[in-house]
Amino acid sequence: MEKQQRSEAQAKCAPSAERKTVWKGIDFARCERRVRKLQVRIAKAQKEGRHNKVTALQHLLVTSFEAKGLAVRKVTSNKGKRTAGADHVLWDTDAKKINAVSSLKRRGYKALPLKRVNIPKKNGKMRPLGIPTMKDRAMQALYLMALEPIAETTADANSYGFRKFRSAADAMDALHRWLSKDCSPQWILEGDIKGCFDHISHQWLLDNVRIDKHILEKWLKSGVVFNKLLQPTVEGTPQGGIISPTLANTTLDGMERMLKEKYKVSYIDGKLYHPKVNCVRYADDFIITADKREILEETKCMLIEFLGKRGLTLSEEKTLITHITRGLTF
Repeated sequence: MEKQQRSEAQAKCAPSAERKTVWKGIDFARCERRVRKLQVRIAKAQKEGRHNKVTALQHLLVTSFEAKGLAVRKVTSNKGKRTAGADHVLWDTDAKKINAVSSLKRRGYKALPLKRVNIPKKNGKMRPLGIPTMKDRAMQALYLMALEPIAETTADANSYGFRKFRSAADAMDALHRWLSKDCSPQWILEGDIKGCFDHISHQWLLDNVRIDKHILEKWLKSGVVFNKLLQPTVEGTPQGGIISPTLANTTLDGMERMLKEKYKVSYIDGKLYHPKVNCVRYADDFIITADKREILEETKCMLIEFLGKRGLTLSEEKTLITHITRGLTF
């Protein structure tokens, strides 16, 4: 009995090369605690502006057995676990899973092209979806653990899409708080970004996302295979990629802060004036409120410049400025 307990303890503490037959013996609760501690330290270093410390802690996280194990578990337990990428490989046995943990390394890593499939939408149209390989999914899940603490630290306060413990219902609650009072703002801007995920500037992402640039560029430039033809990817985030929603959020973060900085409570002719500018965003859909239509016209110009730097454009047809009495769609 003592010998068995000693063997189990040694298996948990052994380097990854020695754990190839003990996938079911991995203590994932312990892995989660270890990764969470590192994420808290990353967030703290980011808030303190200690960027070298952030980089060092991120490296510690993505090279840890615990994070790699969690990444493999994530991609082998979600609904896409039976869908292979361009290499037709699935990690569907314990042996493959534990070998996969050992394979998640920066050195020699090359992202393979996405496999393009078309998914039917409710309106009858087709939506293209890119499916990464299992290894690319796991690498994205691994590096996402290192990026999330920074993304959460720098996120806009009223961004609700693709974030833990936030939902579309929370976004609606925020809108209700702002628009349900007698003194509420009377004008709203309903924003629509043309193909947000498909057009984000690669250069902007490489310049601004605090993640290993070498790895990020491989995902962005991996290309797409459709009908056995390889198509290059020159813009946008990898559709279907685990990390893509966070990349999109990071791209749009700063919008709310920009507006809050511009439209502060001020004194005009000796009287206190509140422009009532609020911004709530769920993924790439957003609503901006204001006390006057003219403010939203000015805001629209600011948004065009803000998005343009990121390779994005507003849809002139779908971006509307209306009085609250006409209602809104969000």
